[in-house]
Amino acid sequence: MQALQIGFSINEVLFLVTLATGVCWEVWRHRLRRLAEEPAKKPLWVSFGAELFVVVAMMFTCRVALADWPKVPSGSMEPTLRVGDYLLVNHLAYGPRLPFTNTAIELGKPQRGDVVVFRYPLDVSQFYVKRLVGLPGDRVAFRNGAISINGAPFDVQMIGDGQADEDRGQWMVRETAGAGSRTLKINPFVQGRLALNLSDPGLAAHCRAEAADAWECTVPAGHYMMLGDNRDNSADSRVWGFLPHEQVYGKAVRVLFNLSDLKRAWTAL
Repeated sequence: MQALQIGFSINEVLFLVTLATGVCWEVWRHRLRRLAEEPAKKPLWVSFGAELFVVVAMMFTCRVALADWPKVPSGSMEPTLRVGDYLLVNHLAYGPRLPFTNTAIELGKPQRGDVVVFRYPLDVSQFYVKRLVGLPGDRVAFRNGAISINGAPFDVQMIGDGQADEDRGQWMVRETAGAGSRTLKINPFVQGRLALNLSDPGLAAHCRAEAADAWECTVPAGHYMMLGDNRDNSADSRVWGFLPHEQVYGKAVRVLFNLSDLKRAWTAL
């Protein structure tokens, strides 16, 4: 049985602030009922507590139950996501996640090809974003940076060299596997030779490797395999193992904006 992991991130901070301002709001309402009229000068705990309750509660409810907007901190999902992108994360796609334990009110299941925001299994206070490439029971084969699912032929097409500054010298490859297609960034000097971490017990039990750039894994029940689209520069399931279902947080559906590149606003994923 997996030990309960307690996360403490911005969501948990918002929950605690909502709780504190809610207590202030209720205490202030109780005092007002006992007073003949509202005092001309309000205590600081009212101005900075009770009167902020509705705003904070709306922010918390929206962020946990509907959608939020995390910022992409690294290039592990390039070229799909860029550093500095703010993402629109849809919680209704899979169901709202309650704070601290990330317990879900299930409304749907992640699907192959989804860009998923999740709690990093080794530190659940951090949020990661990767592409889901393997569902429970899937056989994921990996060759030279590309994947195939359940024995299907590898379907990859070279698009060309990267044009953006951060893509110079990299191969842009169109991969079709499982569901839909996506553009990958592959380093021609590495080509998927970031070795599978077989010291991880979960990977060792469900994977076999012929070489650093050639391996196959069967995704265990209740877990997913996550990879970055920047296949040679991504700490993903190859490093820290399969993602437990309970750490899924939401589905990234669009880039809201990027202050360094305004043309990326509202880009669909």
